[in-house]
Amino acid sequence: MAAKFTELAIDCADPVGLARFWCSVLDYEVLGEEAEEGVVTIGPPAAGGGADRPGPVAPVLAFARVPEGKTAKNRLHIDVSPSDRDQGDEVRRLLGLGARRVDVGQGDASWVVLTDPEGNEFCVLRDRRP
Repeated sequence: MAAKFTELAIDCADPVGLARFWCSVLDYEVLGEEAEEGVVTIGPPAAGGGADRPGPVAPVLAFARVPEGKTAKNRLHIDVSPSDRDQGDEVRRLLGLGARRVDVGQGDASWVVLTDPEGNEFCVLRDRRP
């Protein structure tokens, strides 16, 4: 038996705001909010079938409030792939949600590097449907 990737924890200043952004990006919903701990967890909408549902289960994202700000390029980042539009249309949609373009030295790559509202880099790949 191997471990399963089930959750990605992301430090941030505004868990509610960042969770809202990523819910819009991924079509996720808020699964839990722990106000005292400053943690908001989001994931895919509940689907029928429960544990018997075939196929991979998408990981949840947990946004945790921390006092320090981001100081360097992320060493781990999220890649997203458009599911119902081309890459250019998806980039425009994400920019409209509050993402920003960023140059991390990617050169003339097939992916587009953006940042979320708190400056965390992520990539928009060309169509790559699982």
